[in-house]
Amino acid sequence: MIFEEFRQTVIGEFPALTEVQLEQFRRMEELYRDWNSKINVISRKDIDSLYKHHVLHSLAIAMYLKRKGLTLDGFSVLDLGTGGGFPGIPLAVAYPGARFTLCDSIGKKIRVASGVAEALELQNVQCVNARAESLNAEFDFVVSRAVTSLENFYPWVKDRFNGSILYLKGGDVNAEISELMRKFRLAKGQVSTWRIDSVLDDEYFAEKFVIQIEKNYLCPPKSE
Repeated sequence: MIFEEFRQTVIGEFPALTEVQLEQFRRMEELYRDWNSKINVISRKDIDSLYKHHVLHSLAIAMYLKRKGLTLDGFSVLDLGTGGGFPGIPLAVAYPGARFTLCDSIGKKIRVASGVAEALELQNVQCVNARAESLNAEFDFVVSRAVTSLENFYPWVKDRFNGSILYLKGGDVNAEISELMRKFRLAKGQVSTWRIDSVLDDEYFAEKFVIQIEKNYLCPPKSE
């Protein structure tokens, strides 16, 4: 996927994007290619598919929220295990009114994320080289992209957020979700999944999901 194809896709989904935002998306390819030549955070075969495999995949979270009538603007967001800045940097471009903390325990990866965010002049991004347990803050949302299994990830952040976790994950997620709910006694309805290929009709997004884990779930009232 070249930038022009990506541009047409995101404009179709988010027609309110400004020229400034579109230019920030356009610059991502040159920036990541440059950083990747110095610090390898994206595989060499994937760098040629940056827009589809990384930027568009990250924006699947925004597509999901749009269909729920929700936004990240006005909220604080933790991207845990951000690597080179995914999904946090594309989401920070899409939601300039949100406050993003991009966190990774590997310093060289945070150097890349920080360098890209600075070059894109993203005033709503802070990059932190730290482990989850060392963070002394709470966030409205947590986002992440397949850092580990859900049952491993959840205890890292369960005391760090007030709203929802929005997790990008592929494959057969049902067994993982069942184990997560059993182990942490999550209520039925607290975890939901959304197929990305319901919007992005491309083989790459087959069996890829946005998984939402809500902090608190209020059961709907029983019908009389």
